[in-house]
Amino acid sequence: MPARHADRRPRLLLRNRITAAFRAWFAARDFVEIEAACLQVSPGNEAHLSAFSTEAIGASGARTPLHLHTSPEFACKKLLAAGEARPFAFAHVFRNRERGPLHHPEFTMLEWYRAGEPYGTLMGDAAALLALAAEVAGVKRLTWRGREADPFAEPERLTLAEAFSRHAGIDLLACIARDGTTDRDRLAAGVAAAGLRSAGDDTFADLFSRVLVAQVEPHLGLGRPTILCEYPVSEAALARPAPEDPRVAERFELYACGVELANAFGELTEPAEQRRRFEAEMDEKERVYGERYPIDGEFLDALASMPDASGIALGFDRLVMLACGAGRIEDVLWTPVAETAP
Repeated sequence: MPARHADRRPRLLLRNRITAAFRAWFAARDFVEIEAACLQVSPGNEAHLSAFSTEAIGASGARTPLHLHTSPEFACKKLLAAGEARPFAFAHVFRNRERGPLHHPEFTMLEWYRAGEPYGTLMGDAAALLALAAEVAGVKRLTWRGREADPFAEPERLTLAEAFSRHAGIDLLACIARDGTTDRDRLAAGVAAAGLRSAGDDTFADLFSRVLVAQVEPHLGLGRPTILCEYPVSEAALARPAPEDPRVAERFELYACGVELANAFGELTEPAEQRRRFEAEMDEKERVYGERYPIDGEFLDALASMPDASGIALGFDRLVMLACGAGRIEDVLWTPVAETAP
């Protein structure tokens, strides 16, 4: 253990320096650091995110289910509704069923929000933070397993429609109606033509994810960062539709070295529509995993008074990993979670 820690310590000290530099960056732009409680009524309502669950035991012995959050998003948006215009958080978050070179059961998510500002502003924020991380690390390239990206270069901006056409030969927008309804069979035909497997019970989301992971993501963030934007509305449960095309949403993801680093939204602020989307996500979760999580009614109530805003979540450990050239996320964690059965 001492020898392993000694080998990792330079990376861990770099992590601390990047954390300090980021806090100074946010402070200089009038952001307020907040601390989100890890225990929540709902851990998040995305179909394929799995939580760690527990319960609170009251003085009477009454038991109330609680969950470790998968993101500080609900807490941050409640604070937006309460009047905080620029909150940010270095949040410890928890995701079950996830462990590997790029995943860890407990990790740090850097999340920030801008009330009254378009989500395109976050693209500039994200690019600036990539450059700052590299500057603090004293490197000119982000690296991961033989792949490189110039953190000081202007990011490539690529829509999902462009990416599917370029890398898989699929006309994605032809599979989406103006009201956001998706044509699963048409996408399945494109998936088959691209040489990818599919099954009869695959949903549109399953097929979309398969193309994204197999055909698109390996090409992103090579040489320079990539901003992948304009997701189908069906694949952006917390984002509002784009005003210029209701088939797509104000959502983008940031990639470097083929690694997804950040996920951003122009935030949806319609409680009824958000509830409908959450219910659909939980129906899918129950279909696939046989479980569902509660919906946080307090969060939905907050949406009614939340201002127009944009928000982004960045995998801080992954960025540190790329800045120091580490091969696994555990190489940049001070105390990794104990190994568990696969």
